[in-house]
Amino acid sequence: MRLFQEGDEEAFQELVRRFKEPIVSFAMRMLNDREKAVDVAQETFINVFTHADSYRPVASFTGWLYRIAYNLAINEIRRQKRQPAVSLDAPVAGQNAEARPLEPRDESEGIEQQLLQHELRENVRRCVAALPARYRGAIVMKDMEGMTFEEIAAILRCPESTVKSRVMRGRRMLRRRLEAYLAPAGGEPAPSRLAARHLTRS
Repeated sequence: MRLFQEGDEEAFQELVRRFKEPIVSFAMRMLNDREKAVDVAQETFINVFTHADSYRPVASFTGWLYRIAYNLAINEIRRQKRQPAVSLDAPVAGQNAEARPLEPRDESEGIEQQLLQHELRENVRRCVAALPARYRGAIVMKDMEGMTFEEIAAILRCPESTVKSRVMRGRRMLRRRLEAYLAPAGGEPAPSRLAARHLTRS
């Protein structure tokens, strides 16, 4: 970033090459919409280009970059509020609904397991996207991006205790939402660790 601030535009292109996909992935997890995620990533780098002078080396460049992307994603979430919201209490695919046959159907255990894993990942994404923005951001950064509480607090500009509280509450919301889906037929809900494992893969 220092090289770009000094006028080296090739350094900016290198920043884009290095961080474009991570920022798209982050925005996708926040918005659950690939097209909007790409738009947020593009706006993020436009902001980096036009506001490069506002960056100070004392701060983490990655944290500064993710804060820009986070703010743009939050702006998009606010715009989406005019549209019908996804309820955390609404049934998700595969939960309390008739099973829909897949054509052609492969009965092998391996393929069936892959389909179940894919369905779980999709449901996790949908549930994350249904969280209120403040909890969604904390969950995405902590459980999906693997950031530390300190890093998240710096991005959100709030105390670590606030981040921890948001993560804990967001996890409880997700757990309640996913319990029925994760429970074996006639049994107790599966451990929430299964959902957490899919958070990191989503």
